[in-house]
Amino acid sequence: MIYEIKKYGDPVLRKVAEKVEEVNNDIREILRNMVETMYATDGVGLAAPQVGISLRMFVCDIGSSEESNVKKIINPSITPLTEETISVEEGCLSIPGIYKKVERIAKLKLEYQNEQGEFMEEILEGFPAIVVQHEYDHLEATLFVDRVSPMAKRMIAKKLQALKKETMKDGRE
Repeated sequence: MIYEIKKYGDPVLRKVAEKVEEVNNDIREILRNMVETMYATDGVGLAAPQVGISLRMFVCDIGSSEESNVKKIINPSITPLTEETISVEEGCLSIPGIYKKVERIAKLKLEYQNEQGEFMEEILEGFPAIVVQHEYDHLEATLFVDRVSPMAKRMIAKKLQALKKETMKDGRE
């Protein structure tokens, strides 16, 4: 099932997501639908709040163009492993049409539960680390536009206002 992506201005995107208390078939079904939605919308990651579900979980494909590597991440925590950062242009399914450079930690430790409820730990760097941080931010009610430079924020302010206005209008219909 393909979920509707919540857009900038939707209150669910500004609410800190709740811990998943039990990894069960309902959670696994939501994760499967999120993967389907991510691929249907050409995304590389999708957090539960982006589909209106305020739970601490996300999916991402951190593989290459030749080989996918889908991760289903539940109740994640991130520990920086370096002070080095990388700056990459990011976009977001919830903020269509806006792309800006964001500074991210270059290397991190990701701890999470997988879809079987098992506790996992991985060291990520480069592109996978960026994707995981972007999706993790959604669980913390942070959007990538919150992390751009003040100058970049001024440049996109009108677009963001228009998107928020459109989202609020759609919510009233």
